[in-house]
Amino acid sequence: MSTETLEKLSQLDQLKQFTKVVADTGDFESIRQFKPQDSTTNPSLIFAAVSEAAYAHLLDEVITNLKSSPLSGAAKIEDVIDHLLIAFGLEILKIVPGRVSTETDARLSFDTEGSIKKARQLIGLYEKDGISRERVLIKIASTWEGIKAAEQLQKEGINCNLTLLFSFPQAVACAEAGVRLISPFVGRIYDWYKASTGKEYHGAEDPGVISVTKIYNYYKKYGHQTEVMGASFRNTGEIIELAGSDLLTISPKLLAELSSSNAPITRKLSPETAKASDLEKVSFDEKTFRFALNEDPMATEKLAEGIRKFSADIVKLEKMIAAKL
Repeated sequence: MSTETLEKLSQLDQLKQFTKVVADTGDFESIRQFKPQDSTTNPSLIFAAVSEAAYAHLLDEVITNLKSSPLSGAAKIEDVIDHLLIAFGLEILKIVPGRVSTETDARLSFDTEGSIKKARQLIGLYEKDGISRERVLIKIASTWEGIKAAEQLQKEGINCNLTLLFSFPQAVACAEAGVRLISPFVGRIYDWYKASTGKEYHGAEDPGVISVTKIYNYYKKYGHQTEVMGASFRNTGEIIELAGSDLLTISPKLLAELSSSNAPITRKLSPETAKASDLEKVSFDEKTFRFALNEDPMATEKLAEGIRKFSADIVKLEKMIAAKL
């Protein structure tokens, strides 16, 4: 496509020339509007969606469908949540041509076997509804236990999206485990540095941008097949700096900003520039992974905080379901 043609396109359409755009939302109308390739959800997005009148019916329908289930108590609530996640996933897959990411319970973040079991349950429910494994990514936190769970799941043909990723050691361990995709959290890295230094960061000096650029360059330089999907953006500047990343998952608000601007975007990340980078090859076992993560206060704090927040939203969802049951 010529430069002249590109300049007539919105920033969103320009971005789509070299990056797969993914919608980060549980709102079907936004997904329809911006025509992303894939879509991602998480417990917080699902809780927010079913709290709105427009989506409350999905939860009511799931509860009605499971009326005759022999389960009771906590097991029944867990079953309702699983089916609710699938209900959202199925609706999203009617809109996007690609994949949906569905998250395991964040309270399983330090439970390898529990994460594997939950992922198998979720994939089983999708398959029962006629959805092939290729169209689903199971989201798991990038803890050591989560990465080990994903390693096993990938061997079973269950593709994983490793989320709450804030550091290079997490990214390397995911690649070595053969994970399909990672979601490094750009905006939350930015938040931590802004809070700890009192500085505003822009463009290429944004710590979140620096982190994802390094991960992308490392993966492409050393031939790792794991896809890099920048996530959790605070502004369009961060997105534009990562143009060329395999995928970027973007909130409806920022998708709207990108689609209303025609300012030119140039590709910042590419396999060619990655191969020229001077990154050394590294490897992590459990001990060196845990130590490296511990040495990074930002990643340690943000990982713990992310798990806590997602867990809290699952508890809110459980309470909402218990009240309806």
